[in-house]
Amino acid sequence: MKIGELASLSGLAPSRIRFYEASGLIAQVRRGSNGYREYPAETLDLLEIIRCAQQTGFSLEEIRNLLPHSDPSQQRGHDELLAGLRRKVAEIEAMERQLRQNREQLLAVIDGIENKPAGMDCQANAERMMAGMRERKARGAQ
Repeated sequence: MKIGELASLSGLAPSRIRFYEASGLIAQVRRGSNGYREYPAETLDLLEIIRCAQQTGFSLEEIRNLLPHSDPSQQRGHDELLAGLRRKVAEIEAMERQLRQNREQLLAVIDGIENKPAGMDCQANAERMMAGMRERKARGAQ
């Protein structure tokens, strides 16, 4: 299939498909006598894998290292694929922990703003909250 049809079916811009080809994520394709690229049908599945992997947080380099290659000497084994996927899950879990901490900190700031002591101006409240944050940080470092 030609790049326009592949782009339409995949939802990707032709420039993105050419970029993936130039980057080695999809194999170089043959060109017809008219110079147009002729992509095999399985390229659509590969593009979907790449798109999903990117949405899941994989970098293009990580995707390149996990994808099957046409060169058997470059093939990644089953165990290596699983290890790469497990590493990404661990990274996502670490990001989730960090996001939970960030959320809690933001909720504490909101609470501190909404429930400032009566009669305290915003500047004094900000200083009070910053002192509390420094104190919590110092306790956490111990």
